[in-house]
Amino acid sequence: MNLKKPKFWDYKKPNIYAYCLQPLAYILQIINSVKLLVKIKKQKFKIKTICIGNIYIGGTGKTSLSIKINEILNSNNIRSCFIKKFYNSQIDEKKILEKRGKVFSSFKRIDAINQAENEKFDVAILDDGLQDHTLKCDINFVCFNNLNWVGNGLTIPAGPLRESIKNLKKYQHIFINGNNKYLSDIKKDILKINPNINIHVGIYQPLNLHEFDKNDNYLAFSGIGNHETFISMIKEYGLNISKDIEFPDHYEYTDRDIEQIIDQANVLKSKIITTEKDYLRLENYKPKEIKFIKSTLKIIDEKKLINTIIKSNETN
Repeated sequence: MNLKKPKFWDYKKPNIYAYCLQPLAYILQIINSVKLLVKIKKQKFKIKTICIGNIYIGGTGKTSLSIKINEILNSNNIRSCFIKKFYNSQIDEKKILEKRGKVFSSFKRIDAINQAENEKFDVAILDDGLQDHTLKCDINFVCFNNLNWVGNGLTIPAGPLRESIKNLKKYQHIFINGNNKYLSDIKKDILKINPNINIHVGIYQPLNLHEFDKNDNYLAFSGIGNHETFISMIKEYGLNISKDIEFPDHYEYTDRDIEQIIDQANVLKSKIITTEKDYLRLENYKPKEIKFIKSTLKIIDEKKLINTIIKSNETN
């Protein structure tokens, strides 16, 4: 079942629905805290491990950052691979990673990491897994999107956070993806919690704009964690969006969905665009009317990120 995040999760302040759910959120946080008190032997590996995770649920750019770090490592002659826990609903992300490198996938991340270790890879990049308490990774990046940041600031189900934002005090690295809006305020909030944390920043850039005529109108749709970031990016680069349609994250499109999208585009006299991730989910359809925007993550201070990653690989 594909469900959209409640809109009130991303309000700047909690509303009545959030406050009603807050007692349940507290209970879940207590349960999670009790689980952490149970001594679980965290597995350490010979292979170096980099975890790209998040606190805010969905749409924080974990996969994009995983791909960028893989590129950085490969350019420095370090043999790296991706680790992806197997979920039927996330086949699209696995396919994107497979286009960029070797992917090890299993129902348990430990098993996938062991496979990578057996095949003599130097570094394993985990796309997600920050809350997997069976693992002890060499370096963790906590990803956020600048447009949503922490939403209303509450934990699930009252808000969009998997764990309290106060937990940033136990991490060393944050990565903020998006388009540079609100960065100053976000950095101030982060440094209040952890003055010693390293903040890295990236912006999304389209790679195939030459395939699109800026004189045309476009109907844009997506079923990703942060639809707003996708729309913001293509508008910023000059495409005219006559309408945008948001589906739940990892949405499985039906024939009827595609027919309705094409019908709406015809009424609006618009061409149709989506994300690469969504296009991969259209594998059984691939209508010629739909094209996708391919994007990359540009690191604002890439040298700083490279030093962080290479240093970790050398010293751990």
